[in-house]
Amino acid sequence: MIQSLLIANRGEIAVRVARTAREMGIEPVGVYAEAEADAAHIGQMDRAMSLGSGSPLETYLSIPKLLAAAHGAGAQAVHPGYGFLSESAEFACAVSEAGLIWIGPPPAAIEEMGDKVRARRRMREAGVPVVPGSNESAQSDEALAAQAVEIGFPVLVKASAGGGGKGMSRVDSAQDLPAALSEARRVARAAFGSDRVYLERFFERPRHVEFQIFGDRSGNVAHLFERECSVQRRHQKIVEETPSLALDPALRGKMGLAAVEAARAVGYVGAGTVEFLLDEQGRFYFLEMNTRLQVEHPVTEETLGLDLVRAQIEVAQGVLLPEAWRRGSLAPRGHAIELRLYAEDPVSFLPRTGRLLAWEEPSGPGVRVDAGVQEGSTIGLDYDPLLAKLVVSAPDRPAAIARARRALAEWVVLGVETNAPLLDVVLASEEFASGRYATDLVSRLPLAAAAPIPDAVWIAAALELSHGSPRGGEAPRSLEPWDETSGWRPGS
Repeated sequence: MIQSLLIANRGEIAVRVARTAREMGIEPVGVYAEAEADAAHIGQMDRAMSLGSGSPLETYLSIPKLLAAAHGAGAQAVHPGYGFLSESAEFACAVSEAGLIWIGPPPAAIEEMGDKVRARRRMREAGVPVVPGSNESAQSDEALAAQAVEIGFPVLVKASAGGGGKGMSRVDSAQDLPAALSEARRVARAAFGSDRVYLERFFERPRHVEFQIFGDRSGNVAHLFERECSVQRRHQKIVEETPSLALDPALRGKMGLAAVEAARAVGYVGAGTVEFLLDEQGRFYFLEMNTRLQVEHPVTEETLGLDLVRAQIEVAQGVLLPEAWRRGSLAPRGHAIELRLYAEDPVSFLPRTGRLLAWEEPSGPGVRVDAGVQEGSTIGLDYDPLLAKLVVSAPDRPAAIARARRALAEWVVLGVETNAPLLDVVLASEEFASGRYATDLVSRLPLAAAAPIPDAVWIAAALELSHGSPRGGEAPRSLEPWDETSGWRPGS
């Protein structure tokens, strides 16, 4: 049984895993790059191991350093979180070969589903509908150009080993394809170490719906219903919810069955997500499979009353999936929405940096914040700009939207610009409220309403918060009641 767990990640997912580990009586061991030795996630660990100095490639992406940290801490298992090496078959193999328990799917499943072109072929073989696109052998510009004509413009150019929208672009004509292929290969090579690309049919107004799946070592596979992920900017999700208003019971059943068959086809174990595109006629197509825990897993937890990280750890120790999961007798309750708070300009989506001068999280019934920062945290450009996730749950969708807007308005963040104004514009839009939105929602919104607050306002607020500079020769007034010479005093 696992007594000590190395969490090979940082930020909010490291905090999230640590909390569940502690509840299970497992010692959470964190890792950190020297430049962020005071990072928020370190304070949630029982122990923390340094990965030395250097870039993410030299720290959080260094397999030898992570294994050395695990052995140095005496950990029995490694949880990769998401991002970094969470979908690295090489890391999964190295962990197992080092005599440690890997909290994730088998390396073979990671490898098979990590290459999007191979995954598409495997899904076709398993009878799962796949988005029309190029075949595995087409890699030259000439071969891909011929395939594009066959698929029909517009098409999407995508990185075979990619994710998060990196290397993805829409191409509307044959003459634009060579430049798009060249740029996609360049980005893919830098981001994923592989310049293989492929083409997919471009759908004008699709919905992005994914299913949470789980497998155990005895071959049982179940799905834990869907999440709607259609609110995106630059092909990356910013708002997720469950249940999806796009699905009726019959369609939900078909898509859930397809997700389970996709997982069974690769001998899947642990938590994963099968992602689908849903067209305007209600036809669904396999998009990709993420062989890890998703950023948006909390909405599933809130509607089902589950702890998916606990389930990951239990499955890795050989525990069978709960009987209710295997029977398909779980029933979601209410509605849940997740908002991703990024350090970025809410209109241009460019990342922002700075120091968090104030950080006050919202609270109240049905409000959960998974954060990887705290007041005083420095936000740089070395890591993903995700600061935290706001997750709300309520008896129904209108109540969940109202709760999300209330909680978002209560969130105090000073010192770093965020996408909070954009998130509120999404929640306030009639299109989102109707539930009949698609992946182009953000591009259709009046983003001027999300225009960033002028820097002068932030500076003035920050100065006021820090008690400002002396005015007229007077020292700034303390807000601490213990410093008062009259009025409230202890024992008075």
